[in-house]
Amino acid sequence: MNTQRNATLTVDGKTVELPVYSGSIGPDVIDIRQLYAKTGMFTFDPGFVSTAACKSEITYIDGDAGVLLYRGYPIEQLAHHCDFLEVAYLILRGELPNAEQKQEFDTLVKRHTMVHEQLIRFYTGFRRDAHPMAVLVGVVGALSAFYHDAMDISDQYHRDVSAFRLIAKMPTIVAMAYKYGRGEPFMYPRNDLTYTANFMHMMFATPCEKYEPNPVLVRALDRIFILHADHEQNASTSTVRLAGSSGANPFACISSGIACLWGPAHGGANEACLNMLEEIGDVSRVGEYIRRAKDKNDPFKLMGFGHRVYKNFDPRAKLMRETCHEVLNELGLHDDRLFKLAIQLEKIALEDDYFVEKKLYPNVDFYSGIVQRALGIPTQLFTGIFALARTVGWIAQWNEMIGDPEQKIGRPRQLFTGAQKRDVPPMARR
Repeated sequence: MNTQRNATLTVDGKTVELPVYSGSIGPDVIDIRQLYAKTGMFTFDPGFVSTAACKSEITYIDGDAGVLLYRGYPIEQLAHHCDFLEVAYLILRGELPNAEQKQEFDTLVKRHTMVHEQLIRFYTGFRRDAHPMAVLVGVVGALSAFYHDAMDISDQYHRDVSAFRLIAKMPTIVAMAYKYGRGEPFMYPRNDLTYTANFMHMMFATPCEKYEPNPVLVRALDRIFILHADHEQNASTSTVRLAGSSGANPFACISSGIACLWGPAHGGANEACLNMLEEIGDVSRVGEYIRRAKDKNDPFKLMGFGHRVYKNFDPRAKLMRETCHEVLNELGLHDDRLFKLAIQLEKIALEDDYFVEKKLYPNVDFYSGIVQRALGIPTQLFTGIFALARTVGWIAQWNEMIGDPEQKIGRPRQLFTGAQKRDVPPMARR
């Protein structure tokens, strides 16, 4: 980060100079940290649409150009040439691993895949029909009660241990949430399998018969993990950073990120997309719902189309579309009612002038929900899969924040519009 010039701001006839900083790529930023001291004013930016709350080296997005980079590498190349743990290594450590580093990293993750046996009893406190995200918020937050031997966040070694534990245990925790809801016995991790194949084993295996993960389906789920691993300063990542700025332990911080991700406007979008397809029900009704989506007086929204950041196209959507068709081919599901409906909806929306002009293209959530349903993952667990993948990004962003000497506890300001100072009336006094 460097500064080459200043921005001049005139307030009530007074001129203030504020430094302008440039990153390696992307828009420059105006440093407003001294704005209140110099002018007595704050900025007003609901939703932080024009505010850089931190500096980061992890992920870069150019929404207008449809670009997503992890540590400088295009998401398209990573999705085609790397597995999830290679991408996790990259996000955490800044570079892709060589063969020796990858083997060491994979081994370290596998060493932490089991959870404390007493944690299993924690699940019985939930109803069997509890939403998996409610379970994840509670269980991940409870990890701090079991793994308090590495809780000194000022110690890099402790932060590394916590990172490995979270990345390794999240598949186990998510799979256990699924099994608990179904009333099936928990399946212990298998360290002879890859990260994603092991997750599928814990999800779909039972003690009564051997389960062999299908490599095509493993690769599809692995790609979903890669595409969701990080996404710059989104709502849940900002939540993790804000919680972490107080010095909270990493398990509490990740739990807060899971809670934020649960919202239908964030991680719940792919679940909402599948629910929408169920509501439409049949290909014959697509036209009706397209018309409703274009009617500004109709509350119905076409889920899975458009994106707040990507104003042109979501680069992850093209990759997920490829994966979607690979899975449908492998499982012979092209004639499935919902899949045919989704493909028809996609076709009409891409050809309709209304959606084309507004650039409401299918996003990653549209396709990932279809793929997960094909894999046998229930709709309620979609956001849990998202949380599993995003844990890598959350922990990397948290770790980066802890190591930033300029980081302070988060404390947004406000534009107060309530009552001014007033006295309590006599009748209310005691």
